[in-house]
Parts: sequence; C-alpha cells; structure tokens
Amino acid sequence: MDLTLVVLAAGMGSRYGGNKQLDGIGPNGEIIMDYSIHDAIKAGFTKVVFIIRTDLKEAFESHYANRFQGKIKMEYAFQNEYTEHTTEYETSRKKPWGTTHAVLSAKHLINEPFLVINADDYYGSESFGEAVEAMKNLKENEHLIMGYGLANTLSDHGTVNRGVCQVDDNMNLTGIKETLAIGKDGDEIFYAEDGVKYTLAPDTYVSMNFWGFPPSVLDQFEEKFVAFVKANNENPKSECFIPVEVDNLMKEGKATVKVVPTSASWLGVTYQEDKPHVVNGINDMIARGIYPEEVK
Repeated sequence: MDLTLVVLAAGMGSRYGGNKQLDGIGPNGEIIMDYSIHDAIKAGFTKVVFIIRTDLKEAFESHYANRFQGKIKMEYAFQNEYTEHTTEYETSRKKPWGTTHAVLSAKHLINEPFLVINADDYYGSESFGEAVEAMKNLKENEHLIMGYGLANTLSDHGTVNRGVCQVDDNMNLTGIKETLAIGKDGDEIFYAEDGVKYTLAPDTYVSMNFWGFPPSVLDQFEEKFVAFVKANNENPKSECFIPVEVDNLMKEGKATVKVVPTSASWLGVTYQEDKPHVVNGINDMIARGIYPEEVK
C-alpha cells in the first residue's frame, strides 16, 4: 500500500522563539522531523510532503540536500501561497488559516492514503508501523488517530494545546475537543475555559495531530474550510483545526475514527526550554541502538 507522510511545518514558532522546525537536536544537526522520516521509511512510506512557508524553502532544501536521497520522494507545498477560497479576505489577515488550510495546500500532491504529523513533535519509533498496520484495516470513510496519554505530552515550561479525545469501549472516537492552555499544577492537570478551571485525567487520550486519512477526505475538508472562511472572515485570529473538522464530519455521520493507542514515547518542543529534554531523549535512544549515530 502506497502511503504519503504529510508534515505540517509552516508554523511560526512564536512561543519557541524561532524556526523550531529546523533547529538541530541530533548529534549531526538532525532535526526532529528527520527521526520521523527515518521511522516512516522503515514503516514503508515512499513519499513525504512538507507543508512550509515559501521563506523556508531554501533552508529545507539545504538541509535535505544529502539526507534520505533515494530512500523517499520529497515534495513541498506552501501554505502561504494557498489562497483559494480566501483571496478576498487576505488583505486583513496576517496569519494562515490553521491546520485544515495547511493540508489543503498539499491537495494536489496527495493521491493515496496519508498520515499527517507535526514537524516539531517526535512520535516514537514504533508509532509509524502501528499506524500503517491500522491503515490497512480501515473501511470506507474510516480514519485513524494515534492516541497518546495526556501526561506524556505535557511541557514543564508552560501550557500546551491538545485535542482531547472521547473514546468508546471499541476504541472509536466519539468526540474531540481542541483544548487550549493545558498545564500542570503539582500532580494536577488542568485547563481553564470561560473563567472555570477543569481537571483532566493523566491517561486521557489526546491527539498530537497524528492522523490517518484516505485521499477522499480532502474534498470534505475543502467543503468545511470554505464554510469556515465565510463564517470567520472578520476574525483575524480564527483557525480551522483538523480535529474540529473531523469532529464535525463525525457528528454529520460522514466519518468514523479509530483511536490507535500507542506506547511510543513522545517528545516535543513547544518552548525553547524543552530543547535539552528532547536532545537528551534522542541521545538516549541512540545509545540504546534505536537510531544510528547519524540519521540520513
């Protein structure tokens, strides 16, 4: 089965303070997504599509000039150039329209089932193989999401945004809520909404934006995105999130989503202070033989 890996790498990294997508964390200048690509190749992927901004293209091409050559096809899509359905509103908007917008910018490059991941999240060496096995068993209009335990996805240096999943006894997703500013207070995990503080269980399944879709979902996303732009064109900070639109499709009976639990370790850099933890984690996996000294 041909599979494409779609990497969301157009974010501004405002909380990190720079282009975290290209910040080296490996012993030979490897960036986080290099380890994801290494794991994807091992799982059988043949193509990766980077969704980036045009100002990052030269840096990306330089970084990948001698990495993974002959092992996987690499293509680029530019979120800031995808203005279909948004042209009349762009003059008053300074930022992209969110992750659904990002994936649609690569629509012309995706003709097969695909996985979507973030560039700045490390998903664990076994997670891609688990995802591929699950994709083989998906039925029509059935998608997948990799389920990570909330406690394993938090930062010690600030709050994070997560798609909090509701799951039934058959590991079907029954709902997903984009939850902002989740943080820790001692042993308590919490978030605030409308001035009210809520707690979350440590083993709550959350989305790390690791999704599996058939190519047919792109037409559905486009329909949702057009409606979103029309409804939110006067809000310069509004974003069309993949979890929200998947939830909408589920509520309309147009999709079901399998939650694939993974025991893989997760690492991520939301804040600059997270970087040493990620570097140490990668070095530990190299020492244990999970990754070679140089990923290329």
